[in-house]
Amino acid sequence: MTTVVPTSEEDPVLYVVRYTAHTSWAEAGPEVAEEQVTRLCLEAQECMVAGRWLDLASLMLTSADLLFSKASDKDLECIFTIICNLVKKPESLEELLEMAKLLSTKIAQKPTDKPALRLKILFNLYNLLENPYSQFVVYMNALKLAKEGNVIEHIIPSFRKIDSLLKEWDLGVQDQRDIFLAISNILKEHKSSPKETLKFLTKYLSTFSGEDSHVLEEAKEEAAHTIIEFVKAPDVFQHDLLEMPAVAQLEKDTNYALVYQLLKIFQTQRLDAYLDFYSTNSALLQSYGLVHEECIAKMRLMSIVDLASNESGQISYSLIKDTLKIEADEVEPWVVKAITAKLVDCKMDQMNQVIRVSRCTERVFGPRQWQALREKLATWRGNIANVITTIQANKVTEEGTQAMQGLAIR
Repeated sequence: MTTVVPTSEEDPVLYVVRYTAHTSWAEAGPEVAEEQVTRLCLEAQECMVAGRWLDLASLMLTSADLLFSKASDKDLECIFTIICNLVKKPESLEELLEMAKLLSTKIAQKPTDKPALRLKILFNLYNLLENPYSQFVVYMNALKLAKEGNVIEHIIPSFRKIDSLLKEWDLGVQDQRDIFLAISNILKEHKSSPKETLKFLTKYLSTFSGEDSHVLEEAKEEAAHTIIEFVKAPDVFQHDLLEMPAVAQLEKDTNYALVYQLLKIFQTQRLDAYLDFYSTNSALLQSYGLVHEECIAKMRLMSIVDLASNESGQISYSLIKDTLKIEADEVEPWVVKAITAKLVDCKMDQMNQVIRVSRCTERVFGPRQWQALREKLATWRGNIANVITTIQANKVTEEGTQAMQGLAIR
């Protein structure tokens, strides 16, 4: 396979136009091929002279796209590097944006044909761009390509930098929704941890705060999906989903009221409430892919947290046994699980059959929890002020005593 290595004085763009045109039309015979090559080269020259860079990019893409089944990966990467470098030419932001849309859309158009190479070309295009929003456009097409071309593993590492990228892109609300939803769908497709999927679904739902009911309607399905991901996540025990307008609207919704009820159970109630819910809604849970035994395990840990926050710092083994519906010899292992999950800090008093709690995680952090935190801070501030006052008083007393001793010596 011939590799594209321009060695003449011909402009690289015209060289690529000539090479791609010749390769694309070779099967039509020498006469037809030469005619088409000449025509395309003339059109390309006209575009360059007139500064019609968008038209030139469109012209080059028409021929280059046909090469994916004919050229080597090395040739394709070289060809598209030259095409993508056209984004350096436009002087207007509008033309630059249109070119970014054209190039990235065309490159991502056939996601099952050499998807990894196409994704690499898109990343190269992204790095050539200096305009933040144009970069965002390319990134969105890269997400689409990665998902549809089943090369998700190549783009997932970029999710770790998404917060800094969002600051650079300075997106509007709708664009934020689009990217959060796209990423969450990719993570779901990749069967990543529910915790990661939940993170981006939550970001998506948070963009609906302050919206009217008509706009909130758009988020219903994803709000229900977010609740299910929260219930599934074995390592997520605290969340503010109940406080989010996009989620709260489900409480009276015909299709999702039971899903909302399930969320309330997992965030505010104990195991017995879940078991009652399951007895009449087992088919619903199964339809969402929820495993009953996993839900019980999570609710047992949630119930320990609930006991820890409501039993004045001391919980009897018997109360834990009854609440978690377990045998007496299972109490300590479940408490250890809660400690390991960093839900509680406590000591087990085996002699008195109680656990003594020094700290527990709040399952939700709403107005009541903020008020409690405010009161604790006020108490700590008062205690610190008292300590400072005492130290200062002792210091004055000590200085006075030393002065009196000095007088006595004289």
